[in-house]
Amino acid sequence: MSNTEEAQAPIADRARQFAPVVWLLGKVQSGKTSIVRSLTQATDAEIGEGFRACTKTARVFDFPQEAPIIRFLDTRGLGEAAYDPSDDIAFCEGRSHLILAVVKALDQEQQAVLDVVSAVRKRHPDWPVVVAQTSLHEAYAPGAHSHVLPYPFAPEAEPSAVPEPLRRVLAHQRSLFEGVLGRGGLSFVPLDFTQPGDGFDPPDYGRDALIGGLIAAAPAAAAVALAGLPDALLGDGRKYGAQILGFAVAAAAGDVVPVAGAVVVPMVQAAMLHRLAKLHGIEWDQRAYAEFAGALGVGTLVRTASSFGIRQLVKLIPVYGQTAGAAAAAAASFAATYAMGRAAAFFLARRQRGMHTRDVASVYAKALREAFVLDKTRDRDPSRAAS
Repeated sequence: MSNTEEAQAPIADRARQFAPVVWLLGKVQSGKTSIVRSLTQATDAEIGEGFRACTKTARVFDFPQEAPIIRFLDTRGLGEAAYDPSDDIAFCEGRSHLILAVVKALDQEQQAVLDVVSAVRKRHPDWPVVVAQTSLHEAYAPGAHSHVLPYPFAPEAEPSAVPEPLRRVLAHQRSLFEGVLGRGGLSFVPLDFTQPGDGFDPPDYGRDALIGGLIAAAPAAAAVALAGLPDALLGDGRKYGAQILGFAVAAAAGDVVPVAGAVVVPMVQAAMLHRLAKLHGIEWDQRAYAEFAGALGVGTLVRTASSFGIRQLVKLIPVYGQTAGAAAAAAASFAATYAMGRAAAFFLARRQRGMHTRDVASVYAKALREAFVLDKTRDRDPSRAAS
């Protein structure tokens, strides 16, 4: 078995210790899975495979699976006959960082959701709660297939653009949550996530508002993770940001035990390079590694690393026998792995298109600076990670 294969199993475990958890609450068919699909860009098949049981009825979805930066904890549909959510609530409550309550806009019977949110807020009055109001199109006039654009539910937007029937049901639904106690934030995000074939444009209506709302409500760890969610409009280096960030977290976790870090970090980075190459449809071979190493430039890496005080960073390409050094700090491993991933994504995208790769070193240097900012805001408390 190769070093890369040996690293695959523990990589996810290491990242999972630090990945923030978003607790999804809602009734059956409220749109929870659609939210996971839209935020992560995972397919239905990937979501089905990614959700695994953590109790008899609650499930967890790791994103990305190989090295998660965020986890979605999904309870069974509240309000179902013969379903007592007590065990699921007890399990989720001690492992979550943020509650995302999901309610269909036209469904005004939300007592089951309100009961859970109210009970949790009594015990944790500072916990933030974001309420996603879904399936807006069900309140549209017959035959209407276009959402109101620009998005009219932002604080600075003009609400009069929203059709009166929809505005009325959203307002009434919000009033149902007025009795929820607690000091933590309580915010509402109307959205409508549909399949492209359903005919509603855009199919991810309200996605940016939801991510923004979650980031605003979330603690630092969840905010960093949410900011790393993929976006098709972003450049090559960031397009795979969630994958790269997850591996960087796993590398940092491996370096918490100094002696283990010298072995673990290179394996995590090798697995990351393998994953990025697979996503680009490219296989690493001796020529590709040599070209990547040449584009990075060992001298550039050493000078860049030393400017941040990372004195023990050497040979960043696993095939050349990379080590991170037994005494390397977790922050250094996080930064180096993140920067390498960004540089590799840039390199692979250019190589795939037959373009030049001379800017790889500057991409690495810029990403290294960015990584230290990310690392300062990243919460490393593993005590609330879902199992």
